[in-house]
Amino acid sequence: MRALSEQCRRMGLWACPNLYLCLDGKRYDASIFFDSKGELRGISKMVHICQAPGFFEQDYYAPSEDGFPVYDTPFGKIGVVICFDRHIPTSLHSCALQGAELALIPTANRTDEPLDLYEWEVRVQAFQNTMFLAMCNRVGSEGKAVFAGNSLVASPEGNLHWQADGTEQLCLVEIPLEQVRQTRLRRPWLSLSGEEPGPDNGGR
Repeated sequence: MRALSEQCRRMGLWACPNLYLCLDGKRYDASIFFDSKGELRGISKMVHICQAPGFFEQDYYAPSEDGFPVYDTPFGKIGVVICFDRHIPTSLHSCALQGAELALIPTANRTDEPLDLYEWEVRVQAFQNTMFLAMCNRVGSEGKAVFAGNSLVASPEGNLHWQADGTEQLCLVEIPLEQVRQTRLRRPWLSLSGEEPGPDNGGR
């Protein structure tokens, strides 16, 4: 973590790398959030742990006790929803109710999974929660698992804002967060139940 912090400070970057974190005697699928000074803003850990063929994650991950934190940045409010958590609709909705305009989704989708469905899953939840979603997926192989890549960004209108292919690559994508604010004024779905986006509406 010290090396990642130093790189953020040296390059003036905000970063949210995902890693296997050992903390207080437990092990987590976690994303650490650094600001451009290299300071640790927080740690997001996976809440819902999958146990299925090929994903025996309850054998080596503990669930987060902290829910889904949202981080204030100079660009806007950013949430993190890790891998399997995105399949649980309340995960991203929690971020939206805390005011998140963008949620990052580090994941490990394989080529033998329903990738078209997963794309639509992200696009629909971006539309429902009027926010940008950026899902970053692995490429390459590990044992029998072949990871699919095809990372994507979905817009608040549910459109594909950008999508990668299945190869390893470094991509720079401009995300106009002002579009989120405009869309929420025009289509205030999050306020129809009386739950305005804000700092007190989050949680597990």
